[in-house]
Amino acid sequence: MRVFVAGGTGVLGRRLVPQLVARGHEVTATTTSAAKLGLPAGMGAEGVVMDGLDAMSVGEAVAGARPDVIVHQMTAISMTHAGKPDMKHMDRWFAPTIRLRTEGTDHLLAAAEAVGVPHFIAQGYASWNGIREGGWVKTEDDPLDLHEGTVAQAGLEAIRHVEDVVGRAGGAVMRYGGLYGPGASDDQVELLRKRQFPLVGGGAGHSSWVHLDDAASATVLAVEQKARGVFNIVDDEPAPAGEWLPHLAACAGARKPMRVPKWLARMLAGDVPVAMMTEGRGFSNAKAKRELGWELRYPSWRQGFKEGLA
Repeated sequence: MRVFVAGGTGVLGRRLVPQLVARGHEVTATTTSAAKLGLPAGMGAEGVVMDGLDAMSVGEAVAGARPDVIVHQMTAISMTHAGKPDMKHMDRWFAPTIRLRTEGTDHLLAAAEAVGVPHFIAQGYASWNGIREGGWVKTEDDPLDLHEGTVAQAGLEAIRHVEDVVGRAGGAVMRYGGLYGPGASDDQVELLRKRQFPLVGGGAGHSSWVHLDDAASATVLAVEQKARGVFNIVDDEPAPAGEWLPHLAACAGARKPMRVPKWLARMLAGDVPVAMMTEGRGFSNAKAKRELGWELRYPSWRQGFKEGLA
């Protein structure tokens, strides 16, 4: 199968492309500059320079590859603020990624239609952003929480845009949990080691996690099975911040995170981290395991954090 991976040299793309190549697929992986073309070649893929925000650039790249499936993995998170999280100004921190999830998705879908690409898969998100009512664990049937009126709203609306337009096109959206693994969680570990990542309030808010390799393997299955619909790509153990954060700190060789009250966290970091750590809802992976036959190498962040930071 000819697979076009937009964002193929990103943190997840670098784990996905080799898995696709290993299973015999012909992969075209995009990068943002000619200086990075050695990365796809080193993974056994054909590299192409593409600007995901330029409709002509996207159209030419897709037409040249003539793929059987497009996999949209474009983000710009690592390019902003030198990769440092800025939760108080999420709207500014995520602005380039928001454009890639709105304009970039639209450009890729238009190119797919123009060339006649029959299948489309896009990156979504499902970590702490389940609707904040009822139980702590949500399925694909539960709505995502847009955190209206906060700095997270624009980014979460962009994720909903991806689900809406890809769904109408008959594609699949892989809602990845909090990604960790090589290059994905370095910023969080650094903050923990500096004691700049405190636990807020009681830490009851839940999150879901997934190792990069498991996220990639689920995506390979979606490619090969021509999957449609929305899938929560998360591990088996949604967990409260009061459990996963101290464990991540211990695995990183850091001291136990400080605990701060909600009012202080809100003053220092804004409303979103407070909601995330005290009210966040995690996600169930039952549908992905059932419909895709997905098996995880790291069923729990407990094992994954430990092995990943050993």
